[in-house]
Amino acid sequence: MTTQTVFRIVAGANSYDWGKIGGNSKAGQYARADPEFKLQADKPYSELWMGTHPTLPSKLQSGEKLYDHLQAHPELLGDKVRKQYGGDLPFLFKVLAIEKALSIQAHPNKKLAEELHKERPDVYKGMSNSDITHRIQLTSCSQMITTKYPEMAIAITPFSGFCNFRPLPEISTFLSSVPEFASLIPPQAASNLSSSPSDSKVALREVFGALMSAPSDQIQSTLDQLIKRYESGGATPVESDVADLAQTLAKQYPGDRTNRMRISLVISSSVWPLQASLTRISQVLNHNLDWIRQRRPGRIDAQTKRCTDPRINVNLQLGPSRRPAHGAKAVQRWIKVRFAYIYAHAIVFTWFLSSDSDSYTTLYDPPIPEFSVLLTDVPAGKKASHRSLDGPSIFIVTSGSGSVSSQDIKSEGEVWFAGAGQSLEFTAGEQGLVLYRAFVEVA
Repeated sequence: MTTQTVFRIVAGANSYDWGKIGGNSKAGQYARADPEFKLQADKPYSELWMGTHPTLPSKLQSGEKLYDHLQAHPELLGDKVRKQYGGDLPFLFKVLAIEKALSIQAHPNKKLAEELHKERPDVYKGMSNSDITHRIQLTSCSQMITTKYPEMAIAITPFSGFCNFRPLPEISTFLSSVPEFASLIPPQAASNLSSSPSDSKVALREVFGALMSAPSDQIQSTLDQLIKRYESGGATPVESDVADLAQTLAKQYPGDRTNRMRISLVISSSVWPLQASLTRISQVLNHNLDWIRQRRPGRIDAQTKRCTDPRINVNLQLGPSRRPAHGAKAVQRWIKVRFAYIYAHAIVFTWFLSSDSDSYTTLYDPPIPEFSVLLTDVPAGKKASHRSLDGPSIFIVTSGSGSVSSQDIKSEGEVWFAGAGQSLEFTAGEQGLVLYRAFVEVA
């Protein structure tokens, strides 16, 4: 019997406090394509996962897990992908619907992931030796689509997020202009950062480490003073880009402390629909971390699609945060992991056309091997073709209806898998057809 190469799969939706509520969430809206899913109007829906990650695995309509189906039918992955990535998908495709600012995350390298999982398997799940992948995310201002460890986020509504550390001169300016911030940093660390240090990474590490390990009661008292000053209109010109954000975070997470002070260290930027944000690591401390884009920028407000690494992350959390452990040694190791951010840079790029596609298709092709994304937007009654790929793919319909290779697409939110070597022809219905397709090919 011939294995079907193009078929529907059922994605899983999760519910975290930071997600958009009920029908306002793209994750919730799209999940309704599964007839067994019942959307609750007062419940937050934060993510829709499309892939084989064991935390929230996609399934065939028969109930069989996609991972098990791929193990039984390895030809769906293609020979090159199967040899390169061990018989599994090297990406995790997501829709994110973000109402509240969420945490900045560090994706640990393989060695550290194993250590953390061994120490606290109840907290750091899915960090075992075999669980290393990448993400693609679709985010929509408050919602987005993404992929695994290297990470790319494509905005489907306007989106804001933390994307990098500020340049050292800007941080130095904050230290001299924001007394509340300066009070948490030892004078020597502040001086080292302000004096054009020969090793900027060490200087930034000292300041960041001091902030993250400051006593909670001191941070809370300092934050109370800072927010009170901002609310009374006392922000200086230097603080104009952070005052509103600090007050927003204070309302969203009134019990949070450390993270609201970090806005003096990091940059917030906006991404507009159809733009993509790529976060990658250009150099990582000597760790050789397994994450090209493993770091996810902290999302402030967005709905996006995202492709990223399926391994579970370590959080620099907003809200009910968890520091990995207590004690100076543990905190220093925690800081050390996160200081991969110093070497991170975000690339924001707009869409461009692929020579392999047609005029209705846009290719997002980041400089990493684990995934790329196609956006196909077909007008009513028109057709679009995708050439056959040497690897597997997953696509989600975000608008409209129509058909794919003579199979009906009935509604938005439908998620499909296409095996290696299968060309696709899309036909749009009366409302047009819009879909995002994450795929991998091995050169």
